[in-house]
Amino acid sequence: MVQKVHSLSHTKWHCKYHIVFTPKYRRKVIYNQYRSSLGEIFHCLCNYKGVEIIEGHLMPDHVHMLVSIPPRISVSSSMGYLKV
Repeated sequence: MVQKVHSLSHTKWHCKYHIVFTPKYRRKVIYNQYRSSLGEIFHCLCNYKGVEIIEGHLMPDHVHMLVSIPPRISVSSSMGYLKV
Protein backbone atom coordinates (compact mmCIF):
# COMPACT_ATOMS: atom_id res chain seq x y z
CA MET A 1 0.00 0.00 0.00
CA VAL A 2 1.43 3.36 -1.03
CA GLN A 3 1.16 6.05 1.62
CA LYS A 4 0.34 9.58 0.59
CA VAL A 5 3.05 11.98 1.76
CA HIS A 6 2.22 15.68 1.86
CA SER A 7 4.79 18.43 1.61
CA LEU A 8 5.20 22.04 2.63
CA SER A 9 8.03 24.36 1.57
CA HIS A 10 10.81 22.57 3.52
CA THR A 11 9.12 19.52 5.02
CA LYS A 12 7.39 16.30 4.12
CA TRP A 13 4.75 15.04 6.51
CA HIS A 14 2.37 12.15 7.07
CA CYS A 15 0.33 12.86 10.23
CA LYS A 16 -2.81 10.82 10.92
CA TYR A 17 -4.92 11.02 14.06
CA HIS A 18 -7.77 8.82 15.30
CA ILE A 19 -10.37 11.02 16.98
CA VAL A 20 -13.50 9.98 18.88
CA PHE A 21 -16.31 12.39 19.81
CA THR A 22 -18.88 11.28 22.39
CA PRO A 23 -22.01 13.08 23.62
CA LYS A 24 -22.38 13.80 27.31
CA TYR A 25 -23.18 10.62 29.27
CA ARG A 26 -22.71 8.75 25.96
CA ARG A 27 -26.38 9.17 25.12
CA LYS A 28 -27.54 7.68 21.81
CA VAL A 29 -28.49 10.91 20.03
CA ILE A 30 -26.95 10.42 16.57
CA TYR A 31 -29.87 9.10 14.52
CA ASN A 32 -30.88 9.18 10.84
CA GLN A 33 -31.73 12.90 10.61
CA TYR A 34 -28.53 13.90 12.42
CA ARG A 35 -26.27 11.36 10.69
CA SER A 36 -26.47 12.92 7.23
CA SER A 37 -26.23 16.45 8.62
CA LEU A 38 -23.21 15.67 10.81
CA GLY A 39 -21.35 14.01 7.96
CA GLU A 40 -21.82 17.03 5.70
CA ILE A 41 -20.92 19.48 8.48
CA PHE A 42 -17.71 17.62 9.40
CA HIS A 43 -16.63 17.49 5.74
CA CYS A 44 -17.30 21.21 5.20
CA LEU A 45 -15.46 22.25 8.37
CA CYS A 46 -12.47 20.02 7.65
CA ASN A 47 -12.19 21.24 4.04
CA TYR A 48 -12.24 24.83 5.26
CA LYS A 49 -9.33 24.20 7.65
CA GLY A 50 -7.34 22.03 5.22
CA VAL A 51 -7.86 18.84 7.22
CA GLU A 52 -8.49 15.63 5.26
CA ILE A 53 -10.98 13.07 6.57
CA ILE A 54 -9.54 9.69 5.60
CA GLU A 55 -12.21 7.60 7.26
CA GLY A 56 -15.20 8.31 9.47
CA HIS A 57 -17.98 6.36 11.15
CA LEU A 58 -21.07 7.79 12.86
CA MET A 59 -22.36 5.47 15.58
CA PRO A 60 -25.51 6.09 17.66
CA ASP A 61 -23.47 7.20 20.69
CA HIS A 62 -20.10 8.33 19.26
CA VAL A 63 -18.19 9.42 16.15
CA HIS A 64 -14.91 7.90 14.92
CA MET A 65 -12.73 9.91 12.53
CA LEU A 66 -9.31 9.21 11.04
CA VAL A 67 -7.97 12.57 9.91
CA SER A 68 -4.79 13.94 8.39
CA ILE A 69 -3.93 17.30 9.97
CA PRO A 70 -1.13 19.47 8.54
CA PRO A 71 1.70 20.29 10.97
CA ARG A 72 0.96 24.03 10.74
CA ILE A 73 -2.33 23.39 12.59
CA SER A 74 -2.25 21.99 16.11
CA VAL A 75 -4.43 18.99 16.85
CA SER A 76 -6.12 20.75 19.76
CA SER A 77 -7.04 23.84 17.71
CA SER A 78 -8.47 21.79 14.85
CA MET A 79 -10.55 19.66 17.23
CA GLY A 80 -11.68 22.76 19.11
CA TYR A 81 -12.86 24.18 15.79
CA LEU A 82 -14.84 21.01 15.03
CA LYS A 83 -16.42 20.81 18.50
CA VAL A 84 -17.76 24.38 18.57
